[in-house]
Amino acid sequence: MMTAKNVFYSGRVQGVGFRYSTKRIASGFDVTGWVKNLPDGRVEMLAQSFEADELDAFLEDIQQSSLGSHIKEREVNAVAAQPNLRGFSILRD
Repeated sequence: MMTAKNVFYSGRVQGVGFRYSTKRIASGFDVTGWVKNLPDGRVEMLAQSFEADELDAFLEDIQQSSLGSHIKEREVNAVAAQPNLRGFSILRD
């Protein structure tokens, strides 16, 4: 059973390499998903994994990385998994 989370990050999260760093961190985990900038200045991410612990560790790694200093708030919501998703990508507007 796949676990998926939709995460919204706010703070100084655009223009600081947030999406690229998130993609780099994702490469060290067994996760799929995407990350994108939102028009309101937040960053949205969908991340999913067959292992809930793996997904939690990935989200924790983002917080503990240099990105953590840019994050003011993080809103995490459980969502339905998208089983056809492959890899972890940066979505463009």
